[in-house]
Order: sequence, then C-alpha cells, then structure tokens
Amino acid sequence: MGFLETDRELTRLSYYDATAPRTTAHAPLQGDVQADVAIVGGGLAGLSAAIELRQRGLDVVLLEAQHIGFGASGRNGGQVIHGLAADQAGIEAELGMAQARRVWDMTLQAIDLIHTRCQRFGIDAEWRNGYLGVAVNERKARALREGVDHLARQYGYEQQWIPEPELPRWIDSPRYVAAAYDPRSGHLHPLKYTQGLARAAAELGARLHEGSAVTAMDEEAGGRRLRTAQGSVRARQVLLAGNVYLQEFSPQLAPRLSPRVMPVGTYIVCSEALGAERAQALVPCGAAVCDNNFVLDYFRPTADHRMLYGGRASYTAQTPADLAEGMRQQMVGTFPQLADVKVQYAWGGFVDISMSRAPDFGRLGRDLYYLQGFSGHGLALTGLAGQVVAEAMAGDAGRFDVFTQLRHRAFPGGRLLRMPALALAMAYYRLRDLL
Repeated sequence: MGFLETDRELTRLSYYDATAPRTTAHAPLQGDVQADVAIVGGGLAGLSAAIELRQRGLDVVLLEAQHIGFGASGRNGGQVIHGLAADQAGIEAELGMAQARRVWDMTLQAIDLIHTRCQRFGIDAEWRNGYLGVAVNERKARALREGVDHLARQYGYEQQWIPEPELPRWIDSPRYVAAAYDPRSGHLHPLKYTQGLARAAAELGARLHEGSAVTAMDEEAGGRRLRTAQGSVRARQVLLAGNVYLQEFSPQLAPRLSPRVMPVGTYIVCSEALGAERAQALVPCGAAVCDNNFVLDYFRPTADHRMLYGGRASYTAQTPADLAEGMRQQMVGTFPQLADVKVQYAWGGFVDISMSRAPDFGRLGRDLYYLQGFSGHGLALTGLAGQVVAEAMAGDAGRFDVFTQLRHRAFPGGRLLRMPALALAMAYYRLRDLL
C-alpha cells in the first residue's frame, strides 16, 4: 500500500471527523480563471494566508486536492504549544539572539492569533488553557528544567515547575517524575478550527476549490498558470502550502522542496466517553500533556470527557499492525486506571518534518512562495506562517525573511534510501529515550 492509499485509510476512524462533520463543500475548479494569488493546499497555512490576503484586498483562489482539512491540519493532537519543534537554543546558535528573540516572539503571537480569529470569526474550537510538559526519568527532568530556566532567563517566559510530590494535583500517572506548566499554551479541536478558518476565508471572498489537485505549473508573462484536471488559474503570485502532499498530488510543483521534508506517520486514539469526573481525575489541571522524549507521547482530555492519546510514529508508509490496541496499551501504560476502557476511535496521517525540525519557509523566484517543515509543531505556527507570507506577498517581507534565514538540508539517501535511514536514526533515539 502506498503513501496516499495508507493516508486515506487512516482517515476512516477519526474522532475529529465524527465530531465535526463536513457541512460545506467547495466545488472543483472548472474552466480558466485569474487571481492575484493562487494557493495550493487547504490546510491551516493556506487558509490563514487566504484570510490575510483577502483582508489586504488581493483576489485569491485556493486549490485543495482532497477536501479542506484533509491533512495534518484536521487530524493532529490538538496541542497549541509555545516555541518551535526545533530547540530554541539551536535557533539562537544559528540566527543570533536578536533574531532568535523575534522568532520566539512570533511563536507567542501565533497563539494569540488563534484567539483573535476565533473571536472575530465566531469559531468554537473548544479551546482550553494549559500545557503540561512532563519527564519520564531524572535525566529527562534535568533537561526539562534546563529548558524552562533557559526560557525564563533569556525571554522572560515563566512556567511553573512541578516536582514529583506535587504531580498528583496536576496529572494522575505513575510514569512521570517532574513537570512544567505553561498557562499560555493550550489545546483545541483542530478540525473545527480549520473548518472555521475556511468559512472565514470564503466569507471574505476567497474562492476555495476542493478536489482540485494541481497537475502542472507553467511560467507566463507576469505570473504563473496552475493547471488542474478541469481548469486552470493564472496568478501573479503562488503559494505552495501542501507540505508532504505536494510530492504525492503535485510532484511537478516542488522538486526542489520535497527532498527537504520527510513524511512521518503519526497515530492517535480516543477513548470511549469517560464521564466528567473520571476524565478530570486523570489530568486535574485539564491541560494538554506532552513528554520531552525524542519519540514522544502526547495526550489531552477532550471537551466531551474522553482521553485523546497520541504517541506512535512510522518512518515508512506502513501503518503499525493492530494500531488501536497498540495505542490503547500505550495509554494504559500512562494511565493504568484506564485498563478497562475501550478505544472508540483510531486514526492517523502524515506530517512533514525537516532535518533540523525548524520550519522551512522561502521563495523560489520572485513570485513563488512556500511553507513547509512544521515538524509536528504547527497548529499555531501555521496560522502565523500564513500571516507573514501574506505580508511578504503584499510587499512587507520583514517577518517572513527572519524564517528564510534558517538553513535547511535535504535528507540523506535520496528518494529510495532516505526513509530507511531515518527509520534507523529513530530506532537509535528510541533507545536513548529509555536510558
């Protein structure tokens, strides 16, 4: 089974799809049209850019190969966390403190942007405050504390340190030895948020087309023409926001981009309804939770009192055997008191990771922009990315160019060997996590 076949199969038992059914469909592109900007990809980054561009008066056509929120935007763990997937100290080493501070500040602005948009556009995304970073052993606790202290010292970003004796008031699990609580981060229902942004973009006048995979892109005088099966868009500027799906649906678009990101399968389960009292007892603070292992577990209580739990990753196109039961056992390993609880939903999908885990934003020529490499940490950052790329397209590239300074390399091994090489590397890091 190939990447896309696997991915489509993984959508069948999604908690998000079950609790946010599609009520609006956008017709495929028909015929030849013109626009100021054409956007490829109907996830959070593309939709965010569409909103920002329309607010600046630009005519926008967005092309989505499947349906709005099909990819990681509609299937992720729902965790909205400060910072990047890359370690902030690494950003400092590469860019220097002044620019690293700009990046850090923008990751916080990305969280604020979610609240602004939910309020402005009336999006009920089930937001809940709080993020709990947890450590599974003393070595990991030291690393967690060092990170907390670094953010406080360099950026004035304070989090509450929670030693082991105090943990039961925050999380009822025997697995962890320390934690740090961040009240500014939090969690939400990502598909409801994505659908809300799509409604907002359409109401602002963006033309959204589903079932419209781009099959070719040609340069023309004054812009580019994107072709689909039933039509084309001629635009002065183009944004590629399809992430790992570009190489599958539209490989002709980004041959220079695809080697710099790798598709990684991620998997999540959601328990049956637990009832309010039992669900609250698991995580009394109500926060999203994530450990600081390299191959990590992450989970959160849902608004309807279930436990949503993610923690497996695949570096091949194959879905792990017996996914639901394997993930249930991981959940029970963290919460033994859930041994009698059934898993009602099990799903997954592919995210794009970069070699450095830093986001990869840039230009290919003067009129072709791209956003990729969110590396599993994009629920907030995708919104900010759409905003800064819209600024750049409208003539102010100041914030966008901070991110273009980050260096990125292709994954080693070429198209055939890079996934096996990454799988071996991840096996090594899993062993390190156990030490």
